[in-house]
Amino acid sequence: MIIAAAAALMSSCCNNGGKTGNWDDKDLLQIGDGIAIAETQYGKIQGFIYKDVYTFLGVPYGAPTGGENRFMPPVAPEKWEGIRPAVFWGNSAPQDVEGWFTNTISTFLDHWNYYDISEDCLNLNVWTPGLDDKKRPVMVWFHGGGYSSGNSIEHDEYHGNNFAREENAVFVSVNHRLNAFGFSDLSAYGEKYAASGNVGVLDLIASLQWVKNNIANFGGDPSNITIMGQSGGGAKVCTVLAMESAKGLVNKAVALSGSATRAMDQELSRALAACLLKEAGLSEKEVDKLQQMPWKDYLALSQKAQARFMRENADKGSAMRFGFAPVEDGVIIPKGGYFQPNGHAANIPVIFSVTNAERSVSMNKPELEDVDKAGAIEYFKPRYGDKAASIIDECEKAFPDMKPIEWINYLDWGMRPNQIAAQNAKAAQGGAVYSAIFAYNPPVFNGRLRAFHTMDIAFWYQNTDMMYSHTGGGPESRALATKMGKTLKHFMETGDPNCGALPQWPKYSEENGSLMWLDKDSKVLSKPDEGILNAIAR
Repeated sequence: MIIAAAAALMSSCCNNGGKTGNWDDKDLLQIGDGIAIAETQYGKIQGFIYKDVYTFLGVPYGAPTGGENRFMPPVAPEKWEGIRPAVFWGNSAPQDVEGWFTNTISTFLDHWNYYDISEDCLNLNVWTPGLDDKKRPVMVWFHGGGYSSGNSIEHDEYHGNNFAREENAVFVSVNHRLNAFGFSDLSAYGEKYAASGNVGVLDLIASLQWVKNNIANFGGDPSNITIMGQSGGGAKVCTVLAMESAKGLVNKAVALSGSATRAMDQELSRALAACLLKEAGLSEKEVDKLQQMPWKDYLALSQKAQARFMRENADKGSAMRFGFAPVEDGVIIPKGGYFQPNGHAANIPVIFSVTNAERSVSMNKPELEDVDKAGAIEYFKPRYGDKAASIIDECEKAFPDMKPIEWINYLDWGMRPNQIAAQNAKAAQGGAVYSAIFAYNPPVFNGRLRAFHTMDIAFWYQNTDMMYSHTGGGPESRALATKMGKTLKHFMETGDPNCGALPQWPKYSEENGSLMWLDKDSKVLSKPDEGILNAIAR
């Protein structure tokens, strides 16, 4: 099957490596006999070359996760004979995408990319400037979507072609198990399921091990690997840094608009699993039947169980803690929280960044653009009560040039407290920490889009023209993206972002509170929102 498919692929273009005639033009697609063939530990794969970048999509790093492999740690894929085509995205992990595309504005804005979904989802993508021995720094991207949704190409800004080409780096993006398939903690029901609550992050470790073992064949340096993620992907970065099994697999890290300082309490994760069995009508001795259910049935069951569990535990704190997520089991993930003293990742440099308008509340409500200070106070009274006025006063002091709607955006989906908690913990642990707030507002939706959740990804990876619905495209966003891309590349190479593309970026400490304000005119600030955060905490 693989041999036949590869033969059809290779016969689709000219011979002689595809380098005859117009194929010398780097902007043309090169795909055909003898083109873009790479060796992996499991067999040969064939991709394509586009804009001088070798591209390999849907490469297996693990076996299918259904049936007896459900809830189990990842296992290696079977080796294959011949050449396996690697020219399209692999399957996404099981998740619910019903109705995602019905909102055409949202679909236009975010460019949702979802194709086949199955439990054969342990795959990754590689972009590289050359199949040689140049030992380029390696970027490994963990997608967002919390721990419940997403994939390695969910948005077009996840593409690695531009970053690989412009920064002479190797770019890898990863699919892994999500939601109840990755994080059903059935460990109370026998040793067989000891790891079940964390197999989704064990997948990430397996992907990093694949990178370590294979990336030299793709022109990458296996001793210089940076992990980076946004939103849930940022939390995944923090989780991986805490896992002893990641030792030797990660050298630098970047967490965007998402971070974590500890995993889910195991008492809660096991209680959620008990609710799962109850919802399924199964006894503890029948837990194996959960492996036999079709994945769509198990997903539906887990969603009902989670909703029920959240209702029954509404008085115990944030419902976000009650979903299917990594578990603090003391074996795979240490007890006592992340960034512990003397942890294996203590000296790994990390960038923590958020945006200044994670949720732009006026994008679909233009009338909010004209809200005044009094209106901003009223907006937050349901959340902050009598503190709302003093909080908005502090916003006015900190950001006098912002409109009241921009204060609302800054506060509405506040990622800053979590960012500060994570970077304080990491700075105390050791290693260099750099902090940032991304604040560019593109000329999209009459300027109401602002620097919302996910927008900065396109800038770090120089995909602003590709993700024009987020950035507006054009020279202004491209100029900032060039600076950010070069800064990221230098950080990957050295653990220090300072390369002259941006102002001198000082290391962060809890005392200095230094951060880079990323915008058309980037600048360094020190604790710009300290008064706001203090007013919230009072």
